[in-house]
Amino acid sequence: MMTIAHIHPMLVHFPIVFFLSLAILDTIATMRGVSVTGRGAIGNVSTGLALLAGLFAIVTYVFGDMALEFAEAGGFHSDVAEVHEGLGEATAAAFAIWAIVRVVAWWRNAHWRGGSAALLTLVELLGAVIVVTTAYYGGELVYNLGVNVATAG
Repeated sequence: MMTIAHIHPMLVHFPIVFFLSLAILDTIATMRGVSVTGRGAIGNVSTGLALLAGLFAIVTYVFGDMALEFAEAGGFHSDVAEVHEGLGEATAAAFAIWAIVRVVAWWRNAHWRGGSAALLTLVELLGAVIVVTTAYYGGELVYNLGVNVATAG
């Protein structure tokens, strides 16, 4: 039977994919001189990815916190879990703030170019590093420590 602890692993892939796709799309578009803000086709897709990444990051963090509480109630404790939780919280907050920034830019139909576009891409590449680092620690919890994973047998 599925427990609340199993929802986090199902959701966690969405903000990862959305944000990495956002960073790749915006990097390529910016390098080609295409605006990723505003209401053009690329701007719409880019803003949608940012919004989805932010929303899913928040929901995923909430369920991750519940999963950790579930594991701790069963006697689990690890410094890796604390690092993952802290990174997850920071990632969710950063992605939510970035989603707001991107939606406001879209709403105002702002077209960032030049240095502003390069800064936008740099922020997203840093966000990609953060999400990959957070995912690494999550993988450590599951694959090396076996948290919330039933043993076969």
